[in-house]
Amino acid sequence: MTLCNLEPAMASAPETSSAADRKPSATTSEIPAFGWSSYAERINGRFAMVGFVAIVLIEALSGIPFLQWAGLR
Repeated sequence: MTLCNLEPAMASAPETSSAADRKPSATTSEIPAFGWSSYAERINGRFAMVGFVAIVLIEALSGIPFLQWAGLR
């Protein structure tokens, strides 16, 4: 596709989109929303897993416990 082919579609696109117009995420059929939703819980769980893996890697690579590495002990 060239830029010339995209211009008419971009010109007709609305400037604002409502919540009903938004498409669902690639990993779930839910539309992202604030508050307690299964989408928010899934994202929070993924970030928690990344944090846990980071702590395990810090301990494995440094050879000292995380709390001692962080200066909390």
